[in-house]
Amino acid sequence: MPPESKRAALLLAPETPYPLAGGGALRTASLLHHLARSYDVDLLVFRQPGAPDPARHLPAGLVRRVFVIDLARNGRSLAARALRNAVRVTRAVPPLVDRFSGFARQIEDMLAGRRYDIGIVEHFWCAPYHDQLAKVCSRTILDLHNIESLLHQRCAQVEGNATAFAHQVFRRASLDLERTWLPRFSQLLAVSESDAELAAALAPGARITIYPNAIPLAPLPPQSDEEAIVFSGNMEYHPNQSAVRFFRREVWPSLREQWPRLTWRLVGKNPEAVRQFTSGDPRIAVQGQVEDAVAELARARVAVVPLLAGSGTRLKILEAWAAGLPVVSTTLGAEGLTACDGEHLLLADGAARFAGAVSRLLACSDLRRKLGAAGRLLLENEFTWEKAWKKLDF
Repeated sequence: MPPESKRAALLLAPETPYPLAGGGALRTASLLHHLARSYDVDLLVFRQPGAPDPARHLPAGLVRRVFVIDLARNGRSLAARALRNAVRVTRAVPPLVDRFSGFARQIEDMLAGRRYDIGIVEHFWCAPYHDQLAKVCSRTILDLHNIESLLHQRCAQVEGNATAFAHQVFRRASLDLERTWLPRFSQLLAVSESDAELAAALAPGARITIYPNAIPLAPLPPQSDEEAIVFSGNMEYHPNQSAVRFFRREVWPSLREQWPRLTWRLVGKNPEAVRQFTSGDPRIAVQGQVEDAVAELARARVAVVPLLAGSGTRLKILEAWAAGLPVVSTTLGAEGLTACDGEHLLLADGAARFAGAVSRLLACSDLRRKLGAAGRLLLENEFTWEKAWKKLDF
């Protein structure tokens, strides 16, 4: 008797999950690996201009086929960005929704004649492609990395007049789009209980599953214990930019004076996006993207998460825990994680309290080891891919 054939799944993502660089890629990769255990998976992914073939970086045998949609080149200068976003404000179209729009016909042609048991859309930005997936998928799932309207609302609260106005426009537009598209999917995935409650308010009656952010479990890396603190993430992401700005202007000066040999490292792609806040100080080291973020984090003594805006949950904290590193975070930065202040990390809001919490850890190696070990244990118990997969029913 011939073996039973696998079911088929389609995953549509606005960015390639490999290399594993950044929170979005890690979350998408976790779902991709889960699907591959039970399905033949087709991956439909967007490619930035000049980027390599996404299939080159995927682990062998992970997917059956890869469909690639090439994005047009956007100007990267400040003037080009400003003009582009001014047009988006006028049109009331959120930036990333705009960036990934306009490919419905191409997607429909790519998928013509195919059938899938489930189709997963990564990120709210691509939710408008629901109708194209619904034609070929028996079940559609939207993976909400963030609640986009909340993200824009919080960004507006920490920005100046023009930028705040733009985020308010994008918040209202995102709300309208969320209310339109979320109810159409068979199932929604949310990263935390709080995000699930917000999604339920936007789409009453929707089937919502809490699928936490997670990372693949790896052995604890060697600890270098260099006199350094570290911040990680995609520096082009707006909440990371405002976090770097806040830390550089309001927290770093007192730490720099109190700890004369201390360095502050920034690890993650697109470092040019925060250059205006990091240049001119030889004790600020911008690493850029690295091959192994967890190993790089383990070289420092403390991970800092000075976020003032954002949504979802922070994979930067999970990576710090994976490195056995103690974390100082704002309350907002750690939201959605089952972590206790003083047990798994230190929470501190406001510049003086944040600097004080970092200094407390720098001065006490026993407390650093205690928090680092507790964070690592919490990660192993709740936030590995294998643990997160148990929350899924597909």
